[in-house]
Order: sequence, then structure tokens, then C-alpha cells
Amino acid sequence: MAKTKTVFICNQCGYESAKWYGKCPSCGEWDSMNEEQIITETSKKSASKRVGSVSDKVLTLSKIDSSTELRYDTGVGELNRVLGGGLVRGSLVLLSGDPGIGKSTILLQICQYLSQKLSVLYVSGEESAYQIKMRAKRLGVTSEDLAIMCETDAEIICEYIRTEKPDIVMIDSIQTMSISEVNSTSGSITQVRECTNLFMRTAKNFDVSIILVGHVNKDGNIAGPKVLEHIVDTVLYFEGERNLSYRILRAVKNRFGSTNEIGVFEMTGKGLIEIENPSLAMISGRPLNISGTCVTCLIEGSRPILAEVQGLATASGYGNPRRMATGFDYNRMAMLIAILEKRAGYFLGNMDCYVNIVGGLRADEPASDLAVALSILSSLKDVVIDSSTIVFGEIGLGGEIRTITNCEKRIRECERLGFKRCIIPRQNLKSLTKGDFGDIEIYGVRNIREAFECAVDNV
Repeated sequence: MAKTKTVFICNQCGYESAKWYGKCPSCGEWDSMNEEQIITETSKKSASKRVGSVSDKVLTLSKIDSSTELRYDTGVGELNRVLGGGLVRGSLVLLSGDPGIGKSTILLQICQYLSQKLSVLYVSGEESAYQIKMRAKRLGVTSEDLAIMCETDAEIICEYIRTEKPDIVMIDSIQTMSISEVNSTSGSITQVRECTNLFMRTAKNFDVSIILVGHVNKDGNIAGPKVLEHIVDTVLYFEGERNLSYRILRAVKNRFGSTNEIGVFEMTGKGLIEIENPSLAMISGRPLNISGTCVTCLIEGSRPILAEVQGLATASGYGNPRRMATGFDYNRMAMLIAILEKRAGYFLGNMDCYVNIVGGLRADEPASDLAVALSILSSLKDVVIDSSTIVFGEIGLGGEIRTITNCEKRIRECERLGFKRCIIPRQNLKSLTKGDFGDIEIYGVRNIREAFECAVDNV
């Protein structure tokens, strides 16, 4: 026998409660508790009766065969990089991002390559078959073997997978799926969780790779309960602004590879195009002989990527000066401004300060501190930093320039792209071998003021 239980679930964080709250006790969001019905089983077999049926499934680690690991080549090198070498057979992948960022586009594009050798099922709960055909025609997807299903019932989809046994299934999106036994609407916390669990069991039982498309809420987090990210094997997230052409694909979670790798794409009228040399793409077309701009080198996984940092310092027209950062942590920018005032003697108390990382990248690592500080100082003093100069280093609270990792790899990438001067922390000079970097000049600095004087020297 089964019975229903009424619970209240927060649509922002997934917090469950037996009674309604105006303010969620977990995330603090107002008016986010929704009433839902949950079906619970009242009679279950005892554990002693069920042990015998599963005892034959227990294996020792030495008897598990790992030599048959199979990865599917998606035909997109950047996507393969982020996945850790390809799509693992029997894995459950969640692809999320803002609306219009390119989630459905990239899935339909890889179908063109995958369907040549594998059986692929594309399930859409948001578009009709005719709409999918129109979008496929625009993207140049002409595969005749690609199976299309327009369905929102998760049980029907899983039954089709059980009988037809496709190699890869793509579901767009998980928020449109539902299970008839769950007494709640599509997209609710309960429906999303139960549907994901059903697809997870299907993927593992039949060795089918399933890719789920997930929407995000107003805060940019994946819509649905947080447990959704724990259920799946891999979580991929599309970053970038809709009005910009570049898209960054990042692995937030990956059980079969690194979570540090990123893939760079450009959105065009014919779909997403992978950028094989993102450093060149990010710094191409940057303005020359203009104050407030500086180039740094970021490490994303195993790949060095050059990024242009723009800073602007201007007299404030308000009582309180404004601070704004795009692609850089706001609190860290405020800390750098305080260090510039206290330790370097540059007064910014009545100045509006803006920082922008060009191209939609996010500069999260501390090595970008020095480039942000110098771009602000360059705008404040209206002094140009030479376009052939690149800087990277972490700034401490004492104003000192601290050591960074992968310094040699960064310098080699800068040399490859034609930079002539490189400013790095003084401590990193000890680990470099002289004469290994060709014509590029390397300068070691100890503090912010020394770094700024070195950057604007000979300009």
C-alpha cells in the first residue's frame, strides 16, 4: 500500500519541511516554499529477505574488469577535453547554462557526428519535431539515422530505451520531464529529483550514455534540488554573456576526468564553433596605446589562456564611489583597491572603479591580481602600459607580489604569441633557467609600486 504525504519544498535550494515558512530556513529566500505531494511506501520487505537477491551482485575490487572502459568521441575536440577524453559509456551528464547560451545547439551539433556510427535518440520536451527539423537544417545537421522523440513522460522514455537500447540519449530538458505517479507539476523539486533518479538507474542498468539539459534560476544556479548535481556523474556549465560571441564550457563536477579543463566556443549563425587557440582569440582586436588595459595569463586546467584586463578609474559624481567588476570577484577587487591606497599610496577613495575581463572569461585565480591592479593604476594616472608587456602575480595584503604556480608554462605561452616583456614575482625568478625563453625579457618585482614603474618604463 502507498500513501501520500504533504511537504513544503523550497524552489531555490530544495529544503523540505512539514510546515510552510514565509522565509526558507536554509537559504533565506522569501515566498519560495511550495506545497507538494510525495508518495511513500507503507509496506516494505525486510532487509533479511532482500539480502539473498543482491548477494550475487557483490564483487571484489580485483574481479572488476576496467579494461573495457569505453569513451565516445563527440567530434568536438573542446567538448572531449572538458569531458576528460570523450563521453563515457553508461554515464549521466548534466549540461546547464543560461537561456540562449547554446545548450541545445551543441547537443544537436554533436548528433551529426555521433549518429554516423552510433544510435542516438534526441528527446525534446520543449519543441515539436518540425521545430527541431528547422533548427537542424540551420545548423547543417543532415543525419538520416538520428531518432527524434517529443515526449515529457520519463517512464515512456525509459521504456523505449529498455526495448530499443540506443547508445546515446539526449534529453532537453530535465525540467519538462515528469512521472505520472508523482503528484506535482513538471519542473518541481520532486519531479526533477525523481526523474533524474529514474534516468540514472536506466543509464547504469543498460550502459546508455544520457545527457540531460538543465535550466538555471535567477541566481545562475541549476534549477532544482542540490541533490540533482550529486546524482549525475558529470556537471557541465556554459558561461558567457548572451550578447557576446564567446562561450566557455566548464566542468563543475566530473567523475571521469579533471574539473579544471575548459572549452572555448564562438557562437555564430551556423552554431557553435570551437576555438582551438583561445589565447589568440581573447586578445585579438584589443586597443593599442590606450590607458587602463593590461594582459595577463590564466591557467585553466592544463591550458594557459591569455586574457585582457580592462580597468577604469574616474572621479565619482556620487557621495559613495561606485565599484563594479565583470568576470572578476567584486570583493577581491575591493581588497585590491584598499591595498593600492594603504600600501602603495594611490588614493582611490573618491574614484569610481570598474574592472572588466574581456571575452566573457572569469579570472578566478590569484595570479590575475597584478594585472587588475595595474589596469586600475594605468587608468588613474592615464599612462599607457606597452601592448607587448604581460604581467601576472598574486598581491598580498602587505602590497607584496607573491609567487604563483606554472610560471614557466605561462611565459612560454606569452613568448609564443609574440610578447616581449614579462613581469612576474621576484621569487619566481629563482625557479627559471636563464636562456630558455628566447627573446622575451623577464622582470621580477617585489611590490605593486615597483611593478607599475616597471610596466610603464620605456613607454
